[in-house]
Amino acid sequence: MPTATAITHVTDIFKILADPTRARIVFALSQAELCVCDLAALVGISVSAVSHQLRLLRSLGLVKFRKEGRLAYYTLSDAHVEQLLGDALAHAQHLRREA
Repeated sequence: MPTATAITHVTDIFKILADPTRARIVFALSQAELCVCDLAALVGISVSAVSHQLRLLRSLGLVKFRKEGRLAYYTLSDAHVEQLLGDALAHAQHLRREA
């Protein structure tokens, strides 16, 4: 059995990813490194709203960024995040086919 701390961290990750906006941001970042402006355009929300969502995703170590001049470019922190979303999407599509 995982420790209580590990279980709490897992549930925190699922809570963060349960939001459709954050899930779209993570899916977008699984395709390319993007700045906040590009993410805002892709997701269809304001730059400040994207920044807020990225702050939450960063707090759990799901995304990271690098600065280039005034711009910050975001990527997924590692392949595990992409795999987690990919597995969830594959499972959802599998369930839809069975229904």
